[in-house]
Amino acid sequence: MRPWTVALTGATGFIGSAVLRELAVREAPGGRPVRVRALVRRADVVLPGGGAVEAVRADITDITDIGDMAGLASLTRCLTGVDALVHAVSYVGKDEEQCEAVNLRGTTAVMAAARAAGVGRITHLSTAAVYGAGPHRAVDVDGVVPAPVSAASRSRLAAEGPALEAGALVLRPNLVLGEGDRWVVPAFAELAERVGPEWLGGTGLQSLVDVGDLARLVAVSVTAAGAVRGVHHAVHPVPVSTGRLRAALSGHGLVAPATGSSDWEQCRALLERTQGRYGERHLELLARDHHYLGDRIWKLLAADPGPGPLVRLDRAAAWYRGALSLNRQDALTGLS
Repeated sequence: MRPWTVALTGATGFIGSAVLRELAVREAPGGRPVRVRALVRRADVVLPGGGAVEAVRADITDITDIGDMAGLASLTRCLTGVDALVHAVSYVGKDEEQCEAVNLRGTTAVMAAARAAGVGRITHLSTAAVYGAGPHRAVDVDGVVPAPVSAASRSRLAAEGPALEAGALVLRPNLVLGEGDRWVVPAFAELAERVGPEWLGGTGLQSLVDVGDLARLVAVSVTAAGAVRGVHHAVHPVPVSTGRLRAALSGHGLVAPATGSSDWEQCRALLERTQGRYGERHLELLARDHHYLGDRIWKLLAADPGPGPLVRLDRAAAWYRGALSLNRQDALTGLS
């Protein structure tokens, strides 16, 4: 039986590595085995999955523009014979040129190559950050005009265009928790120390998703019998209040528990008294409403969203404690 081959970009990243692990243990319709072709910048990288995973050298930033026919032909060869594609590469830093090179031009090249190679199923990872500052409560994908506030978000919104033109399913996660998370819980931990009271009384509603559940959704999207296209939120259907999230994190010893309550102006004033890695934009994302309707995609793919990200924290808590400890050591080293 011929395997169902899924190409995966971003296989060494936070979300991409979780998708890789999920794909390596799945079957396609009819019991066909799934094989993963991971497009990586170094072909000698060690990836999990054993014989189900093949590493192929490809750097999407090698292609400077869509007119680079030699580079496009090389990328097309990497995707030839592939049944489905998951594009999980992104750059979320502040370098605008790098944002354009990776998020927009890279995605445009990948989608052009996928079309040239005849890839029939595509899932593209975007972000709910394309909506901008908020607050947003119970927002559907067409419920608010995107207004990204960073170069990363602007370029990722622009990249949705070529993905949709290629017939992709575009997924917009919001806050992703789990092993490998380098910003949500670390930011929460720092900000909880600097702004001790419950932010806005803990009332802000957040759309969260565990990285393992998100990976399972992505894997189903490229192995299910029928294709789903268009833009969808990739979040757990039940939002979580900031107060519940803080209580869960503090229960695992990951953040300081709240002491009292503060309104937004009080939060800002407390934040300004101290310096740290994270600023007002991060506090706003974690304290104010950022709730996006997310039940539709799970229903369309007949996928179980799972018990929710707070329950999933049980399996990630030990990893977070180690990561936060290293972050504190790095901070102390920087001050010495």
